[in-house]
Amino acid sequence: MFQSFVFEEPSSIITAITVVTFLFLAYLGFSEIIGKHLQYSKFWNVNPNSASSHSSNFLQGKLSSRTGMFILYAPACVMGFASFLLYPDGGTRFMMLKSAVTIHFLKRVLEVLFVHKYSGGMILGSVLLISSSYCMLAAVLIYIQHLNQGYTEPEIDLKSIGTLIFLVGISGNFYHHYLLSKLRDSREKGYKIPKGGLFSMVICPHYLFEILCFIGISFISQTTFSFCCAVGVALYLSGRSYVTRKWYLSKFENFPKNVKALIPFVF
Repeated sequence: MFQSFVFEEPSSIITAITVVTFLFLAYLGFSEIIGKHLQYSKFWNVNPNSASSHSSNFLQGKLSSRTGMFILYAPACVMGFASFLLYPDGGTRFMMLKSAVTIHFLKRVLEVLFVHKYSGGMILGSVLLISSSYCMLAAVLIYIQHLNQGYTEPEIDLKSIGTLIFLVGISGNFYHHYLLSKLRDSREKGYKIPKGGLFSMVICPHYLFEILCFIGISFISQTTFSFCCAVGVALYLSGRSYVTRKWYLSKFENFPKNVKALIPFVF
């Protein structure tokens, strides 16, 4: 049944990359739940004394949130734009995928520069890990799609519905990032309980819509790698949203208990 939705795997190497990528993203989600957080946002200063060598001390260096967030997304954004020069040809699906990947990371860069409000900082090691992961994700998504040029299209075409899901995801993600930016002015550094949009139902609706973005991309791409990436991202952001809700519960006595972590009424 699954074969009706996906392209044939180009090689066993791609299969191995797919498995490793999925396991890596799933591990990140599990690590969040057990307290080994990637050090950004509310968790930028967890385990501050964990470094024990010169190299790890270097990786424990602190960046401003704006700089760190820019480094997170800029390489993947550049990769998206570069794909139009590296692979100028290709059919409609390939053009849609390159566009979706580029738009997704360009939006994040523009939000970093013009929308987000910042407090705290980011740890260099986490910045480099996330940045390289996003860049590799963008590159491999596009490269595998390039390899599939000339292969038989899947029996069930999902790229149109994938585009719709992607647009809903990117719009919802931006809207809730905008709401977060309006919680405090440029002089305030503390956190507040978010309000508006789906924040009345879940504490991380921006993560929910981020997951929809990657589901949309996977439907546009219809490769095993893209579907595994979407599931892996969902697992990671599920873990991140779970610990984010726990953080709000610990910091705010008036945090509404009916507000879930990621999925309204469910989780």
